[in-house]
Amino acid sequence: MLNRYPLWKNLMVMFAFIIGLLYALPNIYGEDPAIQITGARGASVDLNLLDTVTEDLKRNNIPSQSIALENGSILVRFKDTDTQISARDILSQALDKQYIVALNLAPATPDWLSDIGATPMKLGLDLRGGVHFLMEVDMAAAMEKLLAQQEDTFRTELREAGIRYRTLSKTDSTVTVYLRNEEQLDSAKIALKKLHPDMNFTTSNTGGRYALTASYSDDRLREIQNYAVDQNIAILRNRVNELGVAEPLVQRQGASRIVVELPGVQDTARAKEILGATATLEFREVNNEVDPTAAAAGRVPRDSEIKNTRDGRIAVLKKHVILAGAHITDASSSADEYGRPQVNISLDGEGGSKMTAFSKENIGKLMATVFTEYKDSGKRDADDRVILEKHEEVINQATIQSALGRNFRITGIDSAAEAHNLALLLRAGALIAPISIIEERTIGPSMGQENIDMGIQACIWGMIAVMIFTAIYYRGFGLIANLALMMNLVLIIGIMSMIPGATMTLPGIAGIVLTVGMAIDANVLIFERIREEMREGRSPQQAINMGYSNAFSTIADANITTLITAIILFAVGTGAIKGFAVTLSIGILTSMFTAIVGTRAVVNLIYGGKKHLAKLSI
Repeated sequence: MLNRYPLWKNLMVMFAFIIGLLYALPNIYGEDPAIQITGARGASVDLNLLDTVTEDLKRNNIPSQSIALENGSILVRFKDTDTQISARDILSQALDKQYIVALNLAPATPDWLSDIGATPMKLGLDLRGGVHFLMEVDMAAAMEKLLAQQEDTFRTELREAGIRYRTLSKTDSTVTVYLRNEEQLDSAKIALKKLHPDMNFTTSNTGGRYALTASYSDDRLREIQNYAVDQNIAILRNRVNELGVAEPLVQRQGASRIVVELPGVQDTARAKEILGATATLEFREVNNEVDPTAAAAGRVPRDSEIKNTRDGRIAVLKKHVILAGAHITDASSSADEYGRPQVNISLDGEGGSKMTAFSKENIGKLMATVFTEYKDSGKRDADDRVILEKHEEVINQATIQSALGRNFRITGIDSAAEAHNLALLLRAGALIAPISIIEERTIGPSMGQENIDMGIQACIWGMIAVMIFTAIYYRGFGLIANLALMMNLVLIIGIMSMIPGATMTLPGIAGIVLTVGMAIDANVLIFERIREEMREGRSPQQAINMGYSNAFSTIADANITTLITAIILFAVGTGAIKGFAVTLSIGILTSMFTAIVGTRAVVNLIYGGKKHLAKLSI
């Protein structure tokens, strides 16, 4: 019989709509203004702090919806942003500086929806508010680090080649080897040039000082700079993931700058602490042969240097780095058998081989763990850029008791919170070069809400205009098309809420508005085809069947070409363009489903099976 769907197809349409509605519902409840209190390095958040926060809020007559200790931080919910900001100001003054009091937004989704995994759509920076950072990679520090590694590499290669040299030194862009005579100079040049074809080598003889100077070619310098920026971007993305920020934006800008946008983050303190931190570890051999008195006076061998320990003492370490943080693949914090904090380290294959080889040959000797980070000096250079200072300290000196492999642990850490932060940074990766924040901007939730309101109004007025025209022009069938249009909007919101990586932005709302027009366009094609079939003398039942059948190819062609365009936009675009492409792609698929399958199901339920159907309300 014409125009009758089997039961399974009707149930499929109903099931799709119910699932879409369930997962779209959390967006009605929105989010509560909240304050999140976390511990900075060395501070822990516990029930005692929870009681302190509760008492401070009561004392100042600030009402809260709920206060809870969740995942190592305290989350306090409020009814409005004014109360939230007042509470933030009071708690920031009342609590010690070791605690970070950050503005946040917490989903207000009911438990019964949360239990099935239904959550609100993730909103972009332009809708939710958040922070925007413009960071600059310190290329000078990157070159200094690279040249220090190159100097150490030259030292090892010359020793292995049996070439004696006086000393090595480095400048901002070169490494110079000083040799004893011309014969050694020629031998060193041949040996090093063979191992480093991408470097330029020049020789000189000044007053009997034979020097071989190595420098990088221009192409190699550009490659080094690009690598430093690209690797820092990858590491920053890992760190943002550790922060748990939904759909952040991390992308390159120019030769040495990186843009980071974190939606929903209203307080920059925690974000700056994690993103800007340049913490890394180095493992070095301790030189115990140096007399402590001589070391205190600064007299150490050329292959060693003095480093400060955490307890205020000094340690003499070999300059040669056994292993750097780049070989660390995983890190986690825990407690040892005595309850003291420790960090468990896992190395990659190359790092594990180096550690095993060194530890086998040096059983009974001391190995030091050097913690390095760059901090803001509070000064700026001539170009108004932040000057970073390098801070190094020995956090651990341990005797190698047996051969170490790819997994080992380090101790000597002050607190469990610091161990957790160090593990986080090492797990996310050490920055290839230090970065400084040269611009930061906070977009408030009120501005984001204004964008949301404007976008919703655009959708509402656009839908109202389309629905009025459709209802007047196509009568009963127009009402069916309007029902499908609302179903289409529910499905878009439901799917956007279900996809973990999808984020709604202001251009995304524009994509939805465009989809509204495209969705009704498919119904126009079907309804006009039905009218045409009836004018040619077909019965109403035949006209409905042929109208849907014959219009399908035209609808599919139009929507598939638009979908291909949306996919290309998503593939090559960034930021706002991606947001537009995502909603447009989802909208095209849902509009085809609602226009072709959804409206047909409703039409079949109303008109299907009627033997004596004289006319249609179209």
